Amino acid sequence: MDGVALTREQARHFMLLKQGLIGDRKFEGKQGVCDFIRQAGCIQYDPIDVCGKNAALVLQSRVSGFTGEMLDELLYEDRRLIDYFDKNMSIFCVEDWKYFSRSREKHRLSGQSRDQVDSVADEVMRTIRENGFACSHDLQMKETVNWSWSPTTLSRAALETLYFRGDLIIHHKKGAVKYYAPAQDYLSPAILNAPDPNPTDDDFMKWRLLRRIGAIGLLWCRPSDAWLGIEGLKSEDRRRIFTALLSEQRIIACSVEGVADKLYFLREDEPLMQTALSVPCFKSRVEFIAPLDNLMWDRKLIRTLFGFDFKWEIYTPVSQRKYGYYVLPVLFGSRFAGRIELAADRRAGRLHMRGFWKEAGAELGPGFDNELQSRLLDFARFHHCEMADGAWAPPA
Repeated sequence: MDGVALTREQARHFMLLKQGLIGDRKFEGKQGVCDFIRQAGCIQYDPIDVCGKNAALVLQSRVSGFTGEMLDELLYEDRRLIDYFDKNMSIFCVEDWKYFSRSREKHRLSGQSRDQVDSVADEVMRTIRENGFACSHDLQMKETVNWSWSPTTLSRAALETLYFRGDLIIHHKKGAVKYYAPAQDYLSPAILNAPDPNPTDDDFMKWRLLRRIGAIGLLWCRPSDAWLGIEGLKSEDRRRIFTALLSEQRIIACSVEGVADKLYFLREDEPLMQTALSVPCFKSRVEFIAPLDNLMWDRKLIRTLFGFDFKWEIYTPVSQRKYGYYVLPVLFGSRFAGRIELAADRRAGRLHMRGFWKEAGAELGPGFDNELQSRLLDFARFHHCEMADGAWAPPA
C-alpha cells in the first residue's frame, strides 16, 4: 500500500475513523475506555474543570456510556490505567509502565533540589507506608526549594521526585490535590519488574514516535506539538528516525492533495486506510472535542486538513479573546461546525451554554440543529445536569 494518494476528505475520514469520531461509536463502557487509550497510547491530563477535565472530555466524545466515575475507577480502584508523564501529564494503560523505565532512571540520576530530596526520601516513604497515602500538606517539610516553575516546599518536591522515579504512584485525587502511595503496594511484580522492551535509546525513540503517530492517525515529519514530552528529540533525530521507520516498513508515507509535506500512518492501520479510501461517506455525528484532545495535538495539521484554526484561549487576556475562556471545537461529520462554550454548575444541576460560534462557510445542513441539541442533552446528562433555561438556541 506504499505511495498512497489521498484527497483531503479521505485524509479527514482516516483520521476520524482512527479516533473513533465518525460513524457509529466503536468504544463502549470501561473496556472501551481502555481500548481507546491503548490505541491512542495516552490521553492528556489537565486539572482545569469548566465542563469536564480534558481526559474525561476526550473519552465522552468516543465512548458510549462513559462517566467520570468510570475513569476514576479504572485509575484508582481497578488500576488498569495510570497517571504518569508521556505527552506532558497523561493517562495510559498500566502495562505500558515498562516502556518508561528510562525516564524513571533519569529522574533517579538527576533533578532539581536532588540533595534536599534525597535527604528526606526515606522519611517520606516511611510516613506514607504508615498512613497508606499522603499529599504534600500531610508532610511537615516547609523548607523552600527550587522547583520546575517556581520555588516550592520540600514536601511537594520530595513527593513529585519520588513519583517521577517510580517509587510512588498517585493513589487518588481530590480536585487538583494528588495523594501518593508506594508503587509496590498497587502495581503487580509483573508490572514493576518487567524488563525495558527497548534495548537502545534509538529503539525507545522509535517507539515514542510510533506512539505519537498512532495517537493522531496521520502525522508529518516536521516540528509539532505532537512531539511534546519527548525529551531530547531534535529535528535531525526526528528525520533520521522517520527514515529508519520507513525502511523498516513500520510506517507508510502518503500524499494528500494540496499538501506539500508527506504524511505518515502506522503500517498496522492499513485496513483502516483501505476503508477510508473505499467508503465515500460515513454517518455524521456531533461531538464536542476537548482542547487538548489527541486529534488537536498538531493544530497546524488540523488547519491544513480541516481548514479549522483553533487556539485555546485559556491563557489569552480577556480583552484579546476572540471566543471564550474554555471553548470546545464542535465536530460534525468530517468537518468542524464551530465552537461552543459550556459551563457545568454541578451544585445547581445546570449546564449553561455561554456561546456558540458557527464556523465561517460551514454548510451544516437541516439536521445539524437537532443533532446539536441532542448532543447538548447527552452532555448535560454526562454532568448529571439539566440544560439551563434559555441555554439552547439554534446557531445563526
